[in-house]
Amino acid sequence: MFNEVSPFVLPDKPVEECGVFGIYGPGLDVARLTYYGLYALQHRGQESAGIAVADGRHVELKKGMGLVPEVFTGHSMDRLTGHVAIGHVRYSTTGASQPLNAQPLVFRYAKGMLGLAHNGNLTNVAELKSMLASTGSVFQSSTDSEVLVNLIARYNANSLEEALMKCMIDVKGAYSLLIITEQNLYAARDPHGFRPLCLGRLADGYVVASESCALTTVGAAFIRDVEPGEIIRIDQNGITSTQGIKAPSPAHCIFEYIYFARPDSTMDGFNVNRVRREMGRQLAREYPVDADIVIPVPDSGIAAARGYAEESGIPFEEGLMKNRYIGRTFIQPTQQMREIGVRLKLSPIREVLNGKRVVLVDDSIVRGTTSQKIVAMLREAGAREVHLCISSPPVIRSCYFGIDTSDEHELIAAQQPLEEIRRMINADGLHYLSLEGLLGLFNPRSDHFCTACFDGRYPVEVPKPKESGKFSLE
Repeated sequence: MFNEVSPFVLPDKPVEECGVFGIYGPGLDVARLTYYGLYALQHRGQESAGIAVADGRHVELKKGMGLVPEVFTGHSMDRLTGHVAIGHVRYSTTGASQPLNAQPLVFRYAKGMLGLAHNGNLTNVAELKSMLASTGSVFQSSTDSEVLVNLIARYNANSLEEALMKCMIDVKGAYSLLIITEQNLYAARDPHGFRPLCLGRLADGYVVASESCALTTVGAAFIRDVEPGEIIRIDQNGITSTQGIKAPSPAHCIFEYIYFARPDSTMDGFNVNRVRREMGRQLAREYPVDADIVIPVPDSGIAAARGYAEESGIPFEEGLMKNRYIGRTFIQPTQQMREIGVRLKLSPIREVLNGKRVVLVDDSIVRGTTSQKIVAMLREAGAREVHLCISSPPVIRSCYFGIDTSDEHELIAAQQPLEEIRRMINADGLHYLSLEGLLGLFNPRSDHFCTACFDGRYPVEVPKPKESGKFSLE
């Protein structure tokens, strides 16, 4: 599969899911504010972007392949006028990367027009799609989000809140949803709260977004997180909240804090930057090293590296320079081209590294190929020792809830013991943050997270490995 890779990450990483943004604001330029909100969430998906706007009578849609400023150029937003809007940036975890799968999805059903934007993955999508198809449903895309659209239409005799409640009974897995009708904005979060979703206030309107950084970007004040299992309606009367389904123990994605979320976001009560810094401090407590400098793999390892330096007393330095102007890249077909791809993104600073014993901090190792190349670059630049510290536990299982991880046979920590990984990477030392040390940072809510990628304990039933793949429905 020729998968496109985010411009913000190296190929040997989990890849972001999607980002959603919605606004209810009579008198506001909701389309342009949504554009800015999606810009703030661009790190969550770079394959496609879209905005749907309602004006009380009609829902207008503009979407396409590419980054937010590539999709919305010139006067392309002029026709997006109204008082309520939703937007979406996508990385495909279910369904191929193609225009039909771009979101929001807009459709007409018995009660009018509806637009839907979805972040997450449904784990029983194959079963649901088979059931819907057998009763006459037609599918135009290969996304699991279209299953949600068909279920809502199926329950059209009820109010939209009641339809969403029935959907919550049917669907399993991860979903943070934004929906617009011609008049109103709705938000819903799955009962486990896998994917983030928060609520803010802007002038006389309201904003809902995947991350609080998007609220800050448009000048909205953070109100609270959308609760697991909650359905929110925003209309001319303000906010109406309904508990759609009884929520079990929360299972927030812990990888949001490790890697995916922007550092300036706050999720479910925890500031991402502060958590990452504490991860670095815990790394230093678990794995003290006699070294000269601490350097991060930019940008994902910066906060944890600063925490390691603060706790250990070893000076923090920038030993790798990131090329911030490189465009979108692809996994290259040859080893030589893959190596050039890494060097295009990262360049060692010889004057900082030469003759030094280095603690290198990164957020994760998936296949190990990029870590191996980075360690080799540091040695070529004169580093005397390289100790690799990872601010997460070993990734040993695939994610089924909206993160594109490799299959288990490609996860190096699932296939090799620690010492073998260290030798393959050619590091002098290798340490992963312990799961106990990671969860301890969230006390007293350390049991509120999904850690399945580290321990295989999935909060809901997932497909068997032979059935999993990327849930392709094509």
